[in-house]
Amino acid sequence: MNKAELIAQLADDAGITKTQANAALDSFVDTVTKTLKKGDKVTLVGFGTFSVSKRAARTGRNPQTGETIKIKAKKVARFKAGKELSSKI
Repeated sequence: MNKAELIAQLADDAGITKTQANAALDSFVDTVTKTLKKGDKVTLVGFGTFSVSKRAARTGRNPQTGETIKIKAKKVARFKAGKELSSKI
C-alpha cells in the first residue's frame, strides 16, 4: 500500500475528504518526526512504539574492492510492534 492508497482508505473509513485525510496523515508523520528528533518516543497502545536508537561507529567492507571502510555513528528510527498488532498479523 502506498501513501495515496492509505489516504483513500483513511478518507473512506473516517467519512472525510481525501484532502482532510492527507492533512491528518501529514500532521501525524510530522509530529512523530519532531518527537523522535527531540529524542523522545511515541507509543500508540495496541499498535506499537516509535523510538530512536544510536548505532555505534564501526568498520565495514566495500563489497566491490574488499577495502575496509569506517562507518560513522548515527541515530536510527525504530518501530516495535505492540502485542495487539503482532497477534493480528
